[in-house]
Amino acid sequence: MSTLHDHARAAGLQIDWEDAQGKPQRVSDESLTAILAALGDPTPDDPAACDFVSGDAGRPIALPSGCGAAGLADVVFEDGSRSDIMLTETGDRLEIPAIATPGYHRLIVGDREIRLAVAPSRCFSVADAVGSRRIWAPSVQIAALRDGSATAFGDFGTLANTARAFAARGADALAISPVHALFPADSSRFSPYAPSTRSFLNVLYADPALAGASASTPPSGDLIDWHHAIPERLRILRAAYDARPEAIRTEVAAYADDGGEDLERHARFDALHAHFFARTGARGWRDWPVAYHDPASAAVASFATEHGEEVGFYLFLQWLAARSLQAAQHAATDAGMGVGLIADLAVGMDTGGSHAWSRPDDLLTGLSIGAPPDPLGPDGQSWGITAFAPRALQRTGFAPFIATMRAAIGHAGGIRIDHALGLRRLWVVPEGASPTEGAYLTMPMEDMLRLIALESHRARAVVIGEDLGTVPEGFRPAMDERAMLGMRVLWFERYADGGFRPPASYARDAAAMTGTHDLATVAGWWRGRDIDWTWRLGRSSSAADETADQAARAEDRERLWSAFVTANVADGPEPTAQEPAPAVDAALAFIGSTPSALAIVPFEDVIGAVEQPNLPGTIDEHPNWRRRMPEATDALLARADVTARLATLDATRRA
Repeated sequence: MSTLHDHARAAGLQIDWEDAQGKPQRVSDESLTAILAALGDPTPDDPAACDFVSGDAGRPIALPSGCGAAGLADVVFEDGSRSDIMLTETGDRLEIPAIATPGYHRLIVGDREIRLAVAPSRCFSVADAVGSRRIWAPSVQIAALRDGSATAFGDFGTLANTARAFAARGADALAISPVHALFPADSSRFSPYAPSTRSFLNVLYADPALAGASASTPPSGDLIDWHHAIPERLRILRAAYDARPEAIRTEVAAYADDGGEDLERHARFDALHAHFFARTGARGWRDWPVAYHDPASAAVASFATEHGEEVGFYLFLQWLAARSLQAAQHAATDAGMGVGLIADLAVGMDTGGSHAWSRPDDLLTGLSIGAPPDPLGPDGQSWGITAFAPRALQRTGFAPFIATMRAAIGHAGGIRIDHALGLRRLWVVPEGASPTEGAYLTMPMEDMLRLIALESHRARAVVIGEDLGTVPEGFRPAMDERAMLGMRVLWFERYADGGFRPPASYARDAAAMTGTHDLATVAGWWRGRDIDWTWRLGRSSSAADETADQAARAEDRERLWSAFVTANVADGPEPTAQEPAPAVDAALAFIGSTPSALAIVPFEDVIGAVEQPNLPGTIDEHPNWRRRMPEATDALLARADVTARLATLDATRRA
């Protein structure tokens, strides 16, 4: 057993851990054995450990052992200038003297070159963007948005119109769902959190109008019919591609040159996926003939030559998506938003997708990431996606992580990092196993936090980390030190006795929120709609039965209304469960009155919607990622109740 545990620790696995209730847990030997088989043998003396080092500007930087000896060395700064420095021994380690200039530099020690990332002390902040004032933002699901165009789902053009509408009501930012590349040929793959790659964009969101076309699919019903909507959108975009003028051909060619091999491989992947999906239903590259598993193979090159127009189509779509997203960010800031779009970085990617095909050595293979049982997912979660392998990050100088950050904030003023706890540790589960059979894998958090701060400043983008669930000790202080905003969600800001914390107790360096896409809306919570779904689907609950669950919610409604009254955002008797509107009004004012630098309210709460966009742990049982706004954004924001609600929210932020 000791040998197994020694190997597990050397690989970065945490054998003992605490759950969300603070109870000690231990990973079984069977789980450790299966996870180690996927990770491979640990190599603690990996020579690549000296290839990349990160540090903080203005502080001495420690070098890993074996990376050189005390004496003269040379720093080549990012701008090409050079400086001689003296490496010194301090105790049992070698130190680089403090470097004041953040950036990606090179350290020359003898015949060894070390990539050196020097980070600013903290991320770019809300105060850096807008000064001392507190700001607010709606969060939206892009596909759910409507405007005056005839379209079956929202796109980046709809997003631009939504940004203008909210800016006119005082919003300084607009938080959006992930826009990573999916699998456009497969209309069943529409979850924004299971991307093919995070390096490129979801081409279905490309605005046809920017290519001289228009969507012509009238929306039907409150749910998106992705099965019909995706092929129809691709038909419209293909017509735009076939009719593209010479000016667009020239722009796309320049864009493809800038994107280089990575963009070309992604376009080839999408063309190959469409080809094999149409013929065999293959969902990912592992289902293709073996000759096509290697992106550098002769078979792939031959396919790209024979199907040049198909590859060209997907290059065009990436160009159009990038241009459309950039236009949406410009629309937001031109309309007066101090931050603009806040992008969402999903925690991982599909094992059969573009990144896993193009750069498989970057990723954990044979493992799915997820979460142990916690309040967000009482049955535990295995998301069926993979993530960066810690050894691969070190070996590559964190190049994939840096590229992913840049892709996410290239057309935004901020970023929300989904499951930010994964910067410290990832819950990894052997493919096909239960989520309870996983273990935590330690990640190189300090390096990644430094790189986030560095990229944040280079892009002038604020950073939010989703720090919900089983939060490891010391993680939130580490976020605070880097000025990465945590998330303080109304439902979780409670005392041990169940009472709701007052607005004044919310941290300033945080994003205060009424909810997220994975939680009940305020109106839905007030009415107990989430409880309805729990018992309809047979999901885990701490209550003995549905009656007890609803009775507990009645007590919680009383607690929440009492907190609203005490905070002077509501008065009078508690509304009934069937009258959620006063509670929605009060919730937005409550979150708006917190000292937090940023308040985020889901669009669903802005309009008082009952249903939530996503129910974690379900696939087909709940209409995840299919719900549409009932009207165009302008029409919704013109409603008297919504106008009053947003006016109050804006006033509380400016008080």
